[in-house]
Parts: sequence; structure tokens; C-alpha cells
Amino acid sequence: MYNFTLDKNRVEEYKVDKIPAMVVCDGTGKDYGIRFYGIPAGYEFTSLIEAIRNVSSGESGLTEKSKQELKKLNKPVHIQVFVTLT
Repeated sequence: MYNFTLDKNRVEEYKVDKIPAMVVCDGTGKDYGIRFYGIPAGYEFTSLIEAIRNVSSGESGLTEKSKQELKKLNKPVHIQVFVTLT
């Protein structure tokens, strides 16, 4: 847990620009770019748990065809998903 104001080095390292925020990393601290902003309540909590499971297992759940298609990307992609409580 880090303080957004006092721990500026971690805020910059993880590129957190809103709070509250959760960064999903593996046990070594490898950052996969997964962020949850706000409170993951209701069904959104399931998304947080699933992200933790995927990162900890090292498996994305994607098909081999999808993985091959993603390898064709030649520049970074920024994906944001916005949800509201159900």
C-alpha cells in the first residue's frame, strides 16, 4: 500500500494517475499494466479476482490464434474499460 502524495516514486513507477487504485503484479513485482481504479464492488470484484488469478497463473486465457494476432501489434495499445455498479 502506498500513499499517492508521499510515495511519488511508486506512483510514477506504476503510472497511477487516479486514486484509489490497485495495481495487479505478479509475485516478482512484474507489472502487467492491469489497473483497477475506484472500488471494485459488486460484480466488478469478480474482475479483480480474475485478474489476480490470470497474473498468478501466467495464463491469459487467450487462444493461440489470438496470441499470434496480438504479436503483430507494432506499437503500444492503451485499453480502458469503464463500468458502473450493477
